[in-house]
Amino acid sequence: MKRIAPLALILLAACATVSPPVVAGPTAGLGELSRSGDVWVRPLVLLEDSRCPATVQCVWAGQVRIRAEINSVRASTIRDMTLDKPELVSGGSVTLVDVQPSKLAPGATDSRVYRFTFETVRLPRP
Repeated sequence: MKRIAPLALILLAACATVSPPVVAGPTAGLGELSRSGDVWVRPLVLLEDSRCPATVQCVWAGQVRIRAEINSVRASTIRDMTLDKPELVSGGSVTLVDVQPSKLAPGATDSRVYRFTFETVRLPRP
């Protein structure tokens, strides 16, 4: 019995620090649908890609911004999303976590070749 008590405390502590489940979805191009858990994201427009090219030394790393349609069973909305910045949606958040292709050289990239990856974090239900 004495051996079980420390194990029970460790398991209880682990339960207290469990983060919400993360579900990574597939990538989607502009106008395509990406599903991440029970959330669907459709990138609509590339608003900005000011990332620093790999061949250049920059003071600022730049950013990628898109406009996307976000749908879940609870709500539907259109949001401007910035790479690595979560957007709060009903019941959790959606984050644009990756943009391909990488910025390799200065100049514009054809928006038709972009692929966007989203990650959804659902909050636990009370």
